[in-house]
Amino acid sequence: MANYIKEIRALVGHKPIILNTAAGILVNDQQQVLLNLRTDTHNWSLPGGYLEYGETYATTCLREYKEDSGIDVEVVDRIGIFDKGETAYPNGDVAQTISALFLVKPIGGHVLTQATDETLKLDYFDFDNLPPLLNQQNADMIHAAQEYLQTHSATK
Repeated sequence: MANYIKEIRALVGHKPIILNTAAGILVNDQQQVLLNLRTDTHNWSLPGGYLEYGETYATTCLREYKEDSGIDVEVVDRIGIFDKGETAYPNGDVAQTISALFLVKPIGGHVLTQATDETLKLDYFDFDNLPPLLNQQNADMIHAAQEYLQTHSATK
């Protein structure tokens, strides 16, 4: 069911609602995380977005990652579920998001070189030098991914 979120918003307006999202974290060889500069809020976030009706968290991650970055990815592992906090968007929408975060690796595609309707640009950032983020949940997910990577590299 395409445009599921738009259909829901047409019914409830800007009323706060709970939505499910999925995001991916891609780390380069310099141990930097890829983030996208969003067109709606003009701050940075992990590539990802809302589940459409009938999708799983993993398939949403793959679709949204491609839409936001231009990169085809494969899920390596699920890092966690994040359900704390809410986001208020410039258009007046408010949502509490339940987000699944996946570690992903690139398998094709190319990094977007032009702005799209969702992404102004993409860039890699050091974990300890992040730009202004969309919300606290994105900060929490990036922190959890950093801990995940440190733990899993230490066990190899």
